[in-house]
Amino acid sequence: MAASDSLIRGSDHDGEALAPKQARLIRSAYKVMGEKGLNGLSLQDVADEAGVSKAILPYYFESKENLTLLTMRWVLARVAGRIREAIAGANSPEEKVSAMIDAIYVSPESNRRFYLVFFDFLGYAARNDRFADVGATFHEICNGLYAEVIKHGQEEGVFHNVDASEGATVVRALVDGLFTQWIQDKDWEKAHAECREVCKHSVLTYLTAGA
Repeated sequence: MAASDSLIRGSDHDGEALAPKQARLIRSAYKVMGEKGLNGLSLQDVADEAGVSKAILPYYFESKENLTLLTMRWVLARVAGRIREAIAGANSPEEKVSAMIDAIYVSPESNRRFYLVFFDFLGYAARNDRFADVGATFHEICNGLYAEVIKHGQEEGVFHNVDASEGATVVRALVDGLFTQWIQDKDWEKAHAECREVCKHSVLTYLTAGA
């Protein structure tokens, strides 16, 4: 499927062919989400950020929930696409892990915004099936990419023979767990590079243990 898996498997209306103004509104919504949280998101704030009239938002999205869902699909699709591209451009198993984590650790500011929004999103997903479906699909796609890296390393005799789907779950736990700690650090900007290197070391240590 690729193309970031049809924008995290949205409908045709949600998918790849976003109108330029619609894409601009989604980017503005994501910025507001990072600053105010999903609960604090208002159509007026999005309109102000985008420099448009609030009246235009219902035309493109019908409701605040639809805008939030489409924004999350867009954001999660970008993350999945970055990981996929990074893996494809690397050769050895170790290089694939390093490239994958570099693609996840974009920058302190980008990662902070993403995880502040993502943690809010998980709360919605636990209570709302529409959000849960988007979250489950993102989980499936990312774990599939991690499993792909693990299988390649096993074929090369570098990684130990853990079940690839189980290994992908552990890798994701390491990535998200480290980000959970990092985002609480008062010196999060300075700690970003160190956290990235700890993540690489931890993932590689887990995957090569006993190989």
